[in-house]
Amino acid sequence: MIGSIQKDPFFTIYSSVDERSAAYMACGLAAETGEPVVISCTGATASRNYAPGMTEAYYRKLPILAITSSQPISRIGHHVAQVIDRSIISNDVANFSVALPFVKDEEDFWDCEIKVNQAILELTRHGGGPVHINLPTKYTLPFTEKESIHCRVINRFTLNDELPSLDPQKRISVIIGAHHSWSEEATLALEDFCNQYNVVVFCDHTSGYKGKNRVLISLAAAQELHTKSELKSDITLHIGEITGDYPLADMSGTEVWRISPDGEIRDTFRKLRYVFEMPETSFFQHYTKQTSKPSENKYFEQCANFLKTVQSKITEVPFSNIWLASKLASKIPSGSAIHFGILNSLRTWNFYDLPNTVTSFSNVGGFGIDGGVSSLLGASLANPDKLYYGIIGDLAFFYDLNAIGNRHTANNLRILLVNNGKGTEFRLYHHHASHFGTDGDEFVAAAGHYGNKSSTLIKNYAENLGFEYLSANNKEEFETVYQRFLEPSITERSMIFEVFTDSEDESKALQIMHRLEVSAEGKAKQTLKKVLGPKGIDAVKKMIKR
Repeated sequence: MIGSIQKDPFFTIYSSVDERSAAYMACGLAAETGEPVVISCTGATASRNYAPGMTEAYYRKLPILAITSSQPISRIGHHVAQVIDRSIISNDVANFSVALPFVKDEEDFWDCEIKVNQAILELTRHGGGPVHINLPTKYTLPFTEKESIHCRVINRFTLNDELPSLDPQKRISVIIGAHHSWSEEATLALEDFCNQYNVVVFCDHTSGYKGKNRVLISLAAAQELHTKSELKSDITLHIGEITGDYPLADMSGTEVWRISPDGEIRDTFRKLRYVFEMPETSFFQHYTKQTSKPSENKYFEQCANFLKTVQSKITEVPFSNIWLASKLASKIPSGSAIHFGILNSLRTWNFYDLPNTVTSFSNVGGFGIDGGVSSLLGASLANPDKLYYGIIGDLAFFYDLNAIGNRHTANNLRILLVNNGKGTEFRLYHHHASHFGTDGDEFVAAAGHYGNKSSTLIKNYAENLGFEYLSANNKEEFETVYQRFLEPSITERSMIFEVFTDSEDESKALQIMHRLEVSAEGKAKQTLKKVLGPKGIDAVKKMIKR
């Protein structure tokens, strides 16, 4: 590393044989100049001698960056000369400590890029202080190769900083992950921002946003035979937390700005440029004040029109979770809440909008199947006079079966149990495990458990617990009973509506919905993917870059 920077005029370099002294020299330099100071040493005990000076820097909040070179971490504990374990450091030696990966591919490059940005930003964050980077190193002699490596710089801003400018003429998308309930002030702040800029707000059912320029984009974003390139923005403003709407990642712009009070680097789309450590409301209010002339919002119209075009091509699908969503989503009683099981239920219901007064949630934080029914029950206890709907698959339902037997369960629950006798996710046409076909049922898709689609197991259990039980095996049976499930008033008993579907029908329905709109470029890309596979496409991209 020293050989790479000692002739670079950007750096001013000083030499110190004694690492203990070097760290204290850095303290003096940093305190005098206010600039970050880097100290660098080799393996063995060299880094141990940094501890006193780094401790001084910690308590004085001095921006010292210690880069400790290392042999491969895999050698730790194997009696290899000059290899020590730096995986745990004292609490008051550094505010942040990170080990970089060897860069073997694009994934490693991204990981390294992000970790270095995190480390450098921590030097000055929240008052600043020392930071540690452990740098595993391999040497390729004779150091004559000159390679131009371009890395992203990520900057962090607070309300006390001068914020970067935002061009009202640029196409701006707001992508909202799972979000707390929106206050009137927060909604108004985003709506005012939309009035002043060329903005579209991409949502799914966990975003909670019902204001201006909202587009439930999932169906359009999921079109696998269309590139959607004309829908991409120049800048994406990323707010909220994790989203379970995977196609949303395809809709991120050229550059991403992350806005969150936590101020953490969350490079979800791998295009992060700025992090704004502030409330979203403050961000939107600030930028709304920066321009007085409302922008002509052609971008929102373009996205909304594309979605309408795709929706107009929806055709009949087999009896499936998607078909159920098409029949029920728009009819969920006003003022209700609805909870979705992760993956297939959330994915398919994201294709259809809900009434404006219906709130919606999903356990996308930990993203497990284990607590969907319990979360629904917990929410229902808060408002006994409000209806709470749950859409959940059989594996997730049985995993959390005990919840409905809770003695606090009231009469305001409505559970739609989509029972296909397995983890249908693993049998869908685009899942890796679909390669195994019906052989995947035995272990991957966990078929045959929990009564193997028994027509009486849940019926008896539900009725013994005091639930009203409904069921359907096909479209005709569904049409005769579903109105009861949508009864707008709270009934004497909670309900479980068990609908039996087939994994092959689920897969066919999803494939139909994913291929409603076709572009020439999208079709060509899909053909290449079939011929070359994902790795082959990556190889072609690298060749084109070269």
